Amino acid sequence: QVQLVESGGGLVQAGGSLRLSCAASGGTISNYAMAWLRQAPGKEREFVAAIKWSGPNTVYADSVKGRFTASRDNAKNTVYLQMNSLKPEDTAVYYCATPGARYTSVDRTTTGYAYWGQGTQVTVSS
Repeated sequence: QVQLVESGGGLVQAGGSLRLSCAASGGTISNYAMAWLRQAPGKEREFVAAIKWSGPNTVYADSVKGRFTASRDNAKNTVYLQMNSLKPEDTAVYYCATPGARYTSVDRTTTGYAYWGQGTQVTVSS
């Protein structure tokens, strides 16, 4: 059973940067695609980014393309989301998730994830 723990959220001004981490335990994620999703108050959860097991193959939501970068360090069993040029509309709880099945791709979806982290709050002030 894989456990995921996000960290790195916080309060930042518009135009600033944050780096989120998602540390996995209870099993290796080296063969799993990993995704980042977010949910803002009163809105549905939305896909943000995903990275394949081998990296650096990534896919992004149009709203974050060119500003966010997903990466991973399989030796540390950790994935990251570097967020630059943050906007107030990026304010949300950010989650990492995985289908939890080896070599199963993720492509801009909010469903099909077996394991989720608890989320980390990102607040961008204007």
